[in-house]
Amino acid sequence: MAILPGATLGMLGGGQLGRMFVVAARTLGYDVIVLDPDPTSPAGGLASEHLARAYDDREALDHMATHCAVITTEFENIPADSVAYLAASVAVHPSADALRTAQHRRLEKDFFRAQGLATAEYLALESEADLAAAGGFPFPAILKTAQLGYDGKGQVPCDDYAALAPAFESLGGKACVLEQRIELACEVSVVLARSQAGEVDCFPIAQNSHAGGILDVSFAPAAIEPALAAEAIEAAQRIADGLDYCGVLAVEFFVSSDGRILVNEMAPRPHNSGHYTLDACATSQFEQQVRMVCGLPAGDCGQHGPVAMWNLLGDTWPDDSIPDWGRVLAEPRAKLHLYGKKEARPGRKMGHVNCLGDSVDEALELLDRIKSHLRR
Repeated sequence: MAILPGATLGMLGGGQLGRMFVVAARTLGYDVIVLDPDPTSPAGGLASEHLARAYDDREALDHMATHCAVITTEFENIPADSVAYLAASVAVHPSADALRTAQHRRLEKDFFRAQGLATAEYLALESEADLAAAGGFPFPAILKTAQLGYDGKGQVPCDDYAALAPAFESLGGKACVLEQRIELACEVSVVLARSQAGEVDCFPIAQNSHAGGILDVSFAPAAIEPALAAEAIEAAQRIADGLDYCGVLAVEFFVSSDGRILVNEMAPRPHNSGHYTLDACATSQFEQQVRMVCGLPAGDCGQHGPVAMWNLLGDTWPDDSIPDWGRVLAEPRAKLHLYGKKEARPGRKMGHVNCLGDSVDEALELLDRIKSHLRR
């Protein structure tokens, strides 16, 4: 049975993704309770109620289970045990099992392979004793912590085997995954919505570029061959089906220089590369998340026109000041989204700008102009 406006939804996590979910949900007429330990949580400030408690606080979890018709999550590192605890008394999407798979790089890559999908070569390194097994690994590679690494954190490039032991030590000797570095043509991502009944709707594929391990620019539609786009969409659907997923799921892919589609990683939530949907699609990824967890039909994923998204990091903020937003807002086809974070720090996601155009090249030209305005 569908959960209709007037009901209360729950959100575990209160960052910018949670904030944009809250906006979508409240626009549709829902109340939202946010659980996030940060008292200045961007989502909490817009929610109907903000529980500034730990994610494993049983009293807070019981409050959500009592008052929410359904609960969802903002990011993959919400404790899976908390989700499992809630699921005993209220619907939660995505599931604890989906989160556990996404929280561990080895489990995630093993899962991709089990679905018959290609990935870069990888090797699990649980301890220093495992390093000897990497002698025949195809370097260059990247050593990544098995858990909690994101946006370039917990990653060390290894050009050869000799660099592996120092890299492992620099990451604290924790369980890691060694991944072959692929010669890339580009990187793309698929953001999809999957219903409780298994129906899947995909947004147009975005093409992504990173700076310092953090997504910098995405544009859509991606400039890849239709056959490769179809292959990526089919792979993302297979992943969602394999997880029996409900909600919005993002899957990132490498497109190798020799024309192969390789699964990189997944995010069981809306994704930075899907922010373009807020201004360039009939339905945003956040409204789609509301629709999926509430058992409503999917909104139209169609794209109005080309778009380029730029991630606004704290690096853009001048010392003791704020960027000149007037220069951005003077551009009629630039759409500014700020996340309500009080302190700008290097590498911190503070907002994004969607630049619309009659072509991708035109959208990217506007994006470059916006960058020049804010980086002076």
